[in-house]
Amino acid sequence: MATIKRTTINYALILGLVALICTLITLGIYLLTQERIQHAMENQQRQLLAEVLPQNFAENNLLSACYHPKESSHLQHISRLYLAKKQENIVAYLFETTAPDGYSGNIRILVAVTPAGKVLGVRVLEHHETPGLGDKIETRLSNWIYAFTNKIFKLEESDKWAVKKDGGNFDQFTGATITPRAVVNAVKKGLLQFFAQPFTFNAEQFTRCQ
Repeated sequence: MATIKRTTINYALILGLVALICTLITLGIYLLTQERIQHAMENQQRQLLAEVLPQNFAENNLLSACYHPKESSHLQHISRLYLAKKQENIVAYLFETTAPDGYSGNIRILVAVTPAGKVLGVRVLEHHETPGLGDKIETRLSNWIYAFTNKIFKLEESDKWAVKKDGGNFDQFTGATITPRAVVNAVKKGLLQFFAQPFTFNAEQFTRCQ
């Protein structure tokens, strides 16, 4: 009986040692790859931001100037805000927003706009729209998204920020109006939050991105 008990304890110790070794190996691999993964993610994010911001338009590190609006902020349609600066002056706001009414779900969008209301660029970050129809919001498939570039947003002309089927200035796709309508409406809502009332960045209404 004592022999069986001793054998059981030995097996338990061996299993515990194996589990500890596996845990240490997993932790070691994570620590070795964590920095590389983080670096890759940051590079990808920089590339996305560079697509909507003209070259040399800003001097600062945008990833270090990233914020989330608090509930007290009026920017409720905006999930993330980047401040583009030159000589410490804000020259553009880059914000992420979501169109909840896409044909196949949410559409995540990135917009860059100057404090004067000039749209520097718009890109779709993520979507699940129908291939061959709604996916024309991607730059690799269509130049439709470039229609936003260099447009000036004015409150008195905000009704023109709609697809042509709704009386606006933006084209819709043949056989697919829902997707471009969702994108245009989301961009418009985001811009309205900046320009419906004078916007001044107040750090107390934001938390820094992690």
